[in-house]
Amino acid sequence: MVTIRLSRGGAKKQPFYHIVATDSRSRRDGRYIERLGYYNPVARGDATETVVDLERLAYWTGVGAQMSDRVKNIIKSYRKEHAAA
Repeated sequence: MVTIRLSRGGAKKQPFYHIVATDSRSRRDGRYIERLGYYNPVARGDATETVVDLERLAYWTGVGAQMSDRVKNIIKSYRKEHAAA
């Protein structure tokens, strides 16, 4: 099954996450099918906290991919943020 989840990167105490479509059996930071965006929880200044390719996200959910709970919350706030703008 394909899962849309976070893959961690960044340095110690400076997390940076890629939002990826991956096989559910793959490791968290292992192989992935496609990178859909990123989430930077410690963004400061002009840095963007979240970037997501909504078209590709819609494609993957359309073919049956399941989002993790954390990704659902990130996408929900991203859509809310961009609907107001």
